[in-house]
Amino acid sequence: MTEEDDARLLHGEKMARRKEARDRIMAGKTADRGLLIVHTGSGKGKSSAAFGMVVRCIGHGMKAGVIQFIKGAWDTAERRVLEGFPGLVVFKAMGEGFTWETQDRGRDLAAAARAWDAAREMLADPSFRMVVLDELNVALRYGLVPVETVLEALAGRPSGQHVTVTGRGAPEALIEHADLVTEMTLVKHPFKSGIKAQPGVEY
Repeated sequence: MTEEDDARLLHGEKMARRKEARDRIMAGKTADRGLLIVHTGSGKGKSSAAFGMVVRCIGHGMKAGVIQFIKGAWDTAERRVLEGFPGLVVFKAMGEGFTWETQDRGRDLAAAARAWDAAREMLADPSFRMVVLDELNVALRYGLVPVETVLEALAGRPSGQHVTVTGRGAPEALIEHADLVTEMTLVKHPFKSGIKAQPGVEY
């Protein structure tokens, strides 16, 4: 045998062992239930990742709902695209912008309450396989929605329903209850170099 043949044989044996180990791990993964997913951190991509999962639901013919707690009047491309699937996606942008834009605590509280009412309806509806609560973490951080109220609704949702919560500063109580938590870390951002938000990237 040549050195190349030896290398090929060793590689095949190594991959066979790896596959056997992987198959043993996967054989023990049998649970099937709705997940609570949290995307947080200072890096970009939290909402984008959540919308990617909505697209996956569409591909499987599953119904998804999106409630946006901060974004409202902003005309975003993802909103336009997802609203093109009215039988599979319910998209509600119910925010009025960040608190420094409204500069009105009462108005912020009222908008958050309306958004939470809509979210609670989705969380109670078993026809929704995925519910995205976009920027809810921001509303929780500013005390616009009580954390305890959110956790209660999440605990009482239909067993097969997945929920993804996005936004910086996820509260520890939500992280503790989550099945999957991803923290987006900011390494570099064009905004620091004076580059504005651009279509196709940020919106």
